[in-house]
Amino acid sequence: MASQLPRKTGLGGVIHSYQGYDPTKFPSPTAPPPDMASAAMEYMMQFGSTRELTEEELANAIRLDPSQIAGLGPSLDALFQMLEERKRKILETYEVDSAVQAARDAYTDKVQASDPPAELADTFGKLAKSEQLYQLEQLWYAAEKAAPDFAAGLLRVVESLGDKYQIDELASERDFTGREAMDIPKALEIKEELDAIDKLLEQLREAMKTAQIAIVDMDELRRFVDDADAVRLNELQQRVRDYLRYQAEQQGLDVDGDGNVSLSPKAYRIFQGHLLDEIFSELEAARSGRHTGPISGDGATELAKTRPYEFGDSAANMDVAQSFVNAMLRQNREGMPWQVGDRIRLDPRDIEVHETRNNPKCASCVLMDMSGSMRYGGQYVNCKRMAMGLDGLIRREYPGDFLRFIEIFSIARPVPPGQVASLMPKPVTIYDPVVRLRADMSDPEITDSMIPPHFTNIQHGLRLSRQFLGAQDTPNRQVMLITDGLPTAHFEDESLYLLYPPDPLTEEATMREASLCAREGITINIFLIPSWNQSEEDVRFAHAVAEQTGGRVFFTAGKDLDRFVLWDYVSHRRRVIG
Repeated sequence: MASQLPRKTGLGGVIHSYQGYDPTKFPSPTAPPPDMASAAMEYMMQFGSTRELTEEELANAIRLDPSQIAGLGPSLDALFQMLEERKRKILETYEVDSAVQAARDAYTDKVQASDPPAELADTFGKLAKSEQLYQLEQLWYAAEKAAPDFAAGLLRVVESLGDKYQIDELASERDFTGREAMDIPKALEIKEELDAIDKLLEQLREAMKTAQIAIVDMDELRRFVDDADAVRLNELQQRVRDYLRYQAEQQGLDVDGDGNVSLSPKAYRIFQGHLLDEIFSELEAARSGRHTGPISGDGATELAKTRPYEFGDSAANMDVAQSFVNAMLRQNREGMPWQVGDRIRLDPRDIEVHETRNNPKCASCVLMDMSGSMRYGGQYVNCKRMAMGLDGLIRREYPGDFLRFIEIFSIARPVPPGQVASLMPKPVTIYDPVVRLRADMSDPEITDSMIPPHFTNIQHGLRLSRQFLGAQDTPNRQVMLITDGLPTAHFEDESLYLLYPPDPLTEEATMREASLCAREGITINIFLIPSWNQSEEDVRFAHAVAEQTGGRVFFTAGKDLDRFVLWDYVSHRRRVIG
């Protein structure tokens, strides 16, 4: 059929010039680059690594502005319309009823020509009448050795039934309005062609939305377009790929020779910046209130904003460059033009000093539940997104603050910020409805890897938090616990208990640790994520732990989690400064 397609002479209005291509100016020198870093980071947070992330998958995950590639190759809209026209002509040319009847008759003839052995006759008759293709295939496997002659005929029955299925599908999904009859081979050929056109139309439709030219199947498209158009579109595909590779390198993504993508610290910072912009741009609270109100004066942190010098200001905060510029301008105004080589007479009126603010340092530990239940609904991804946003917020705006991430599962362990994105919920290894396990962790023969990992040990997380926060010289210390329910693991001395369903012993041990936090002035705020098995008991326990230390319980999930946690951090800091 492909050989009978009419060849086009070209598409009107298409620009065919590609001279002076520069990846830094494609698609546009003024357009914002595609966010490659965020696409790669989202993949890593979902799967825990980028080992399986290829350059092609990364390209398909981002979005370009389709208007930016307009005119650089054959018009996607023109190609779309041409395929639509080809599809319309096929439907207006043929009628499908004759092919449906021919397929039905052919199947009936094949069934009647079969000669099943007596022990298979009844089964074959029922399956053939009900047209059960899969069961007929299984019957062929059973009869292949026992009755080879019948099996050969049965294979023809199965093939005929498969043809009938496809032609019935063609008739039900397509609205044929023509008069030219089709036999079975012609109908199957037309179906294959229409399916290919529909697939290409979907690819072009998506490419027109996202400018992802790479998703278009060039081998299929060549069947329906001029060779020149196919070559030009192929060239455009390569240029888009070159542009995306260039942007990936600029955004800290490393692509090896096999096309696998890895992330550098630069990509982390870019993702954190985009994440913070997204979070705070969607908050309805006063946008000007994002930063804590500075306490101006002789403070510890120097701001970019300056003001005239006042008696008592520290000379260490003087803006030297601006002060001397002010002096030169003043001399010019007073009739003493400054020339190169002249001395600059600095007057107190000329001096500019940087404003400063006193930032009471906050110390925080974030406990991230990575137990087995966090995999439901992808809550672990939202938890990690929140952690990276909080880390970016503190690095950007509160560099004096202390922040530590702690992963909690059957035990708890600190996690460097660079490893947060690779955390994954722990696999469930025990499916018993009741679990009562104890492990002596002082035994050198027992290692962490031998412990079933999918339980939740909030007590151990609070203990590590006390150790980290106790060493910080600030009264402003808090724990942010993100979990979906009751704890199911705790320590008693060196013994680790894994108890499910949740046991009062674990709750009591966790409450004792919360009491120690309260004694040391550590506030515990709990962000309780809803889960399918959450009960009133979970909520009551969360309130009890938070109230023990003067904290609060937040009910949130999904992408609201990062906004709740970050905005609460900013609000807490504002209260501390006030």
